[in-house]
Amino acid sequence: MPQPSHVMALKTPTEEELDATLDEGMKKYLKVCQEKLGIVPNVLLSYASRPEKLKTFVATYNELMLGESGLSKLEREMIAVVVSSTNHCFYCVVAHGQAVRELSGDPELGEMLAINYRVAELEPRHRAMLDFAYKMTATPSLIDQKDRQALRDSGFTDDDIFDIADTAGFYNMSNRVATAVDMMPNPEYHGRSR
Repeated sequence: MPQPSHVMALKTPTEEELDATLDEGMKKYLKVCQEKLGIVPNVLLSYASRPEKLKTFVATYNELMLGESGLSKLEREMIAVVVSSTNHCFYCVVAHGQAVRELSGDPELGEMLAINYRVAELEPRHRAMLDFAYKMTATPSLIDQKDRQALRDSGFTDDDIFDIADTAGFYNMSNRVATAVDMMPNPEYHGRSR
């Protein structure tokens, strides 16, 4: 059975509305996504219904996921999948699970992280990182110094720890928005990098 065909359960702008409401920078950004990915991610089309929110989302995403960090792009995507899996966010598990498959070259890793990251044979650094992201998602008030120390003991710097927390925090927020508006992942994600 295919997933529902809507972008989200709320009204999504038409191409004409996008052309009328988005500034040139955001129009160019969507065009680059189309050229580079072959799709415009539905999350962007959803946020495009509120152009200023789209700019904020894109800026935050680009800084967290593409900005300078001691974390690799794959590590950041791994955090996104584990947080999204914990939150049962269909959109983000599918979209970021595909990114993990692509970046790692390992479709099984993407599936394990999406279902239960604990079954994956991860290096200690990644296990500590994902344990922290999971705990921050499931029981954030229980995070304490020993959790941060476990990351330090696994080779993460304080800047890396901030990036892990910031990335996990962003996906906790975006998972809740995606779930609340019934955002659907682009169908193309399902078959990629398998």
